[in-house]
Amino acid sequence: MTTTRHYRGFDISLLVYPHCTTQPGYGHNYEEGFDASIRISDPDAVTDSPRSRLFRVPGKRPFESAGDARRASVAYAEMLIDGDGSERTIWEAA
Repeated sequence: MTTTRHYRGFDISLLVYPHCTTQPGYGHNYEEGFDASIRISDPDAVTDSPRSRLFRVPGKRPFESAGDARRASVAYAEMLIDGDGSERTIWEAA
């Protein structure tokens, strides 16, 4: 599932997906938790634009629920946009 938010002039796409791949012929396995990624871009930037970057939300284990994954995604995106106190921009972040 994908949700788009706006923060400080950037578009943030929240990408939340089941931790385990769904096998053909079987239902989703939500019991194994969720993983998340975020795409940060300038408004109206195309997906492969240099002003659009994809980041995987770090974690030691899968998120227990899709809601937990979404909340962590928003917090991580805001942290990246706000920066770490250095002069680096979101486009230079690792």
